[in-house]
Amino acid sequence: MSDALEVLDVHHHVGNAFRALGGHLESAPELAAEEYAALEIASRRSIMSAAGVQQALVIPGHGYERSRGIEDTRAENDAIARYRDADPEHFPAAIGIIEPRDGAASLEELERAKNELGLVGISFHTRFQGVSLDSQWILKYVARMAELGLVPVVHAMNETPEEALWKLAVLARSIPETPVLALDAFCSYESTRECSFIAEVAPNILFDTSLSYNFDFIEDFARRFGVERVVFGTDLYSTPVGRRISHLLPQIKESALDQDEKQLILAGNARRLFGIKER
Repeated sequence: MSDALEVLDVHHHVGNAFRALGGHLESAPELAAEEYAALEIASRRSIMSAAGVQQALVIPGHGYERSRGIEDTRAENDAIARYRDADPEHFPAAIGIIEPRDGAASLEELERAKNELGLVGISFHTRFQGVSLDSQWILKYVARMAELGLVPVVHAMNETPEEALWKLAVLARSIPETPVLALDAFCSYESTRECSFIAEVAPNILFDTSLSYNFDFIEDFARRFGVERVVFGTDLYSTPVGRRISHLLPQIKESALDQDEKQLILAGNARRLFGIKER
């Protein structure tokens, strides 16, 4: 293998992070949607290029306004598909959203996301969605996703009760033959330790690297459970926060893993999980 390592980041959000995180309501840009999208894509590409990241999967932000119910969710899924299509070389796949609030109507949106929009997964971030990961609606949705071939992409910040890692395990064990991608699970020392237990309980979970402060812990995890259980992700919002690629990328490249193992974490595992072709 060449010394050059390809990088595919599985965790890029498109949307305004400040509103979701308690920032000013007026923090969203005062631009037409098309103009904003063009500027945002250019900004994201610049961030990626500076860090040596060739491709990224894009996910809507979970802090969007939902006053129109499922119509707002459908609009988010339409927008993320357009974002992917605007630059498929850099953004080869996109992940959508459904809301437990919408009950059975979200099952129809799963069909549309897969068959009309060509999305490869659905993101859940239940701290913003008013339920826990072990909600019966969530379990019903992931069962249908398993049938459709959509990957459950699950934010699992253990310090948030709605996203506790034991609830992630309940979700994953309900669809044991379907891979589940957990985001943010290494976000603290305690949750990083707990991930080892969850990895044993639910062997179909893969974990992204976002929000971890040190790759050493993840390297130990990869040696214990296999590098195929780890994928590179950064939780990047290009605007107005998160304008830098994770500090973990150079740590992964400088780790004691061999070149093939590093390449699996940085791109190979994600390509296999989401069916993304080699560049």
